[in-house]
Amino acid sequence: MGKKVTVISTSLRHGSNSAVLADAFAMGASEAGNEVTLISLTGKDIHFCTGCLACQKTGKCVIHDDMNDMQEIVRTSDVLVFATPIYYYEMSGQMKTFLDRLNPLYIADCQFKDVYLLASAAEEDEYAMKRAKSGLEGWIECFPQSHFAGSVFAGGMTNPGMAKESAAFEEARKAGMNV
Repeated sequence: MGKKVTVISTSLRHGSNSAVLADAFAMGASEAGNEVTLISLTGKDIHFCTGCLACQKTGKCVIHDDMNDMQEIVRTSDVLVFATPIYYYEMSGQMKTFLDRLNPLYIADCQFKDVYLLASAAEEDEYAMKRAKSGLEGWIECFPQSHFAGSVFAGGMTNPGMAKESAAFEEARKAGMNV
């Protein structure tokens, strides 16, 4: 039996390049015999963390929105993959909000070990994703069983869907095959 792989596409833009990378990774992971769940944050009701820390006592967030179900999917995954557009040399706000709302997992028994980052940007230089990677690595450090397993960057993506024709598409698919 393969691994349980969860790919979270954080872009809200229809046909976004980071969503294309998410699809490619999911395709590769599925082709390799893994159980794949692809979550798009488009249309999801996700509120900001209020910092109340009640979840650190109860293991549950006091906010009742779409994060409750997604949190459990993340907790029980072997592999997590976050796909984000790069906005101002950083992860998207919705990805950061998603990570913040996973705070109840800090005290939970989580399965995920490997965490990947897929990113797209209009900027061509891979440096553009440096801060997004650093932010995700900071989150990963809170979970001792997990580590940063790799990344794929699609640069020069000035229009939606361009990643389908980029080398990053195949790189993301191969990364998925090798989880």
